[in-house]
Amino acid sequence: MALSGVESAAGDLLRQLVYLPHATVLVAELRREIVGAAILAIRPSIRTGGFVGHLDLLAVGDAHDADRVTELLLEEVVRSARNKGCAVVQAPQPSDLTERARWERLGFHEAGPQMERDVQPAGGTGDGRTR
Repeated sequence: MALSGVESAAGDLLRQLVYLPHATVLVAELRREIVGAAILAIRPSIRTGGFVGHLDLLAVGDAHDADRVTELLLEEVVRSARNKGCAVVQAPQPSDLTERARWERLGFHEAGPQMERDVQPAGGTGDGRTR
């Protein structure tokens, strides 16, 4: 079965991500159908003195509940970033005001040209340091 150009490009991207040790690919599915996906990249940060999780991609299928799928994916993004020792999760700021309000409900705030959410790394002491 031949893949269309879009399907082939998506497959190529996923194959490349499998080999990135500092990236997490999250997929939301409903009844064996992919309804959304997110890619979290872990990067060192001088500002935080540790690691920052950066949300490189968040996509939700048009035919699905954007609030519910976005919320589920962002919860998993934050959990993954916390487990990997990140202090902050950053993401491009949504241009849509409704989308921005959704992110704010999930604990993200405006930080310059992006949205940001502080997370307590796993094993944290509460003062920003890890044990």
